[in-house]
Amino acid sequence: MPIERDARLRDVQRGGDHVRFVVEAPNVGRTAKPGQFVMVKVSEGGAPLLRRPLGFHDADEGGFELFFRIAGQGTALLANKRPGDRLDVIGPLGRGFTVAAGGRTAWLVGGGRGIAPLFFLARALKAAGARPVVFYGGRNVAEIPLRDRLEQAGFEVLCATDDGGFGFAGFVTALVEKELAGTKPDIVYACGPDPMMKALAGILAKRAVPSEFSLESIMGCGVGACWGCVHRIRDGSGDGWVKICEEGPVFPGERILWP
Repeated sequence: MPIERDARLRDVQRGGDHVRFVVEAPNVGRTAKPGQFVMVKVSEGGAPLLRRPLGFHDADEGGFELFFRIAGQGTALLANKRPGDRLDVIGPLGRGFTVAAGGRTAWLVGGGRGIAPLFFLARALKAAGARPVVFYGGRNVAEIPLRDRLEQAGFEVLCATDDGGFGFAGFVTALVEKELAGTKPDIVYACGPDPMMKALAGILAKRAVPSEFSLESIMGCGVGACWGCVHRIRDGSGDGWVKICEEGPVFPGERILWP
């Protein structure tokens, strides 16, 4: 069952439009898995009324971290919170990633704010004995703000910028395709905007690379009550619309039907 916690902010770090929260919430942190998320209450009694879904950037026995980009009214209000402030959350919610182990090579592909949950996943993979390699894409160098943190944690990071200002010049999907010409991972995990993940799915399907994708969606409730976050998913009997918050947000790549 989801857990609602009267959590507290222990630390807030902000760089430009990007914000990282360190949250004290032991009951949530100790049960969180990479790829799961929380629904965060933005305001106390005012607009916007709906909570915002945010994936776990990291988690441990003491609580969890969130990393997000200010993109609208809700995230702007969240960004104004300070250490010591109360944070009303519901979670962990959803189904997370399957963590590969035993020396397997895993590529983690993130575009823009989609990189946030991949830090937690990379740590879990490393702890399980797998070898994570992070492919990190953004429009420019300012859009890859977690590069230093990933590298400082000891992960191999390959960057791509659309404007060519840092790393590979072009989309991160093109960088993945380039690297696939020389080697093939055991599994690929991805999180980011739908156009990026649709292109990546096509690239991986041609080479029969197993994959898991974390789908992004606007969510009204986060617990499967409102049917506001549906996506077409293939199963053994055909295909249909499923609720991302309840049956996902992570799905095997071969089951996702892209528009």
